[in-house]
Amino acid sequence: MTKLLLRALAGESLPTPPIWMMRQAGRYLPEYRATRAQAGDFLSLCYNPDLAAEVTLQPIRRFGFDAAILFADILLIPQALGADVWFVTGEGPRLSTITSAGDLARLKPADQIHDRLAPVYETLRILARELPRDTALIGFAGAPWTVATYMIAGRGTPDQGPAHALKDMDRATFTALIDRITEATILYLSAQIEAGAEVVKLFDSWAGSLRGADFDDFAVAPVQRIIAALKERHPGTPILAFPREAGERYIGFARATGADCVALDNSVDAEWAARHIQPDGCVQGNLDPRHMVTGGPALVAEAQRITRTLRGGPHIFNLGHGITPDANPDNVSAMIEAVRSA
Repeated sequence: MTKLLLRALAGESLPTPPIWMMRQAGRYLPEYRATRAQAGDFLSLCYNPDLAAEVTLQPIRRFGFDAAILFADILLIPQALGADVWFVTGEGPRLSTITSAGDLARLKPADQIHDRLAPVYETLRILARELPRDTALIGFAGAPWTVATYMIAGRGTPDQGPAHALKDMDRATFTALIDRITEATILYLSAQIEAGAEVVKLFDSWAGSLRGADFDDFAVAPVQRIIAALKERHPGTPILAFPREAGERYIGFARATGADCVALDNSVDAEWAARHIQPDGCVQGNLDPRHMVTGGPALVAEAQRITRTLRGGPHIFNLGHGITPDANPDNVSAMIEAVRSA
């Protein structure tokens, strides 16, 4: 096993951690903006295998990251289940809403998603052929809670209020929606692995808004169910989990879910993570994405501090959240140099 990412995910402590970035294929790169213009709109880009593969490869060519992550979106699952999904320029995604048992009944069964998602699998097959031999290929999906928050509200919300309201007022419908998304996600990620993904990641962007038993029921249990099913079908495939802003609930998350690595947001300190999270296995993270905008000595110092702090165990260097559109590509190069020289 020579790919650095796979070695870290297998529990190896490496002198230099593998590096990749969330949203590394994105709007901060001029070549991405040109390809997206060619595609016409965001969803057309996601469903065009040649162009989606091209934007996935762009940051690999430019920066030499140790991993490429499939270019897609977490809202492709709702669309494949029959929800209407569209993007409003400058505002983000919009969806038809699921707020009642009747709405839920109109969704497709989980096993009917593959026709819609076939272009995504083709993108992965292209990438498996085109990527450099030492670059790992990551597939991904949204975790059920986060996907449900969009399906219930019809858009991103600051506090996930509509999802919390449905969870509290009509738990049967809410739980059935979580179950449907969970089933679809198992099938989707399994198909991604069959198409060439060597690692898959579950993004739970809004996990931090769940508290107490709700965190166990809707951030831990569905992810545990997905990982158990994938490990049964694809025992050699490592799985990354990102329960963003979980805080103290990061502790024990890998054990509770079966994840091979837990990705950390930048609200937790690397020293705390080294003490409390890394003893359970690989950690990923967690440079503040703002450093990609501001750059300078602070970027170098913080990237090197995180690298040195987490050197005692398996570590994948990444940001604590996705790189932002206003980031400077030169700062990405500086980050990579800082980590590799730390």
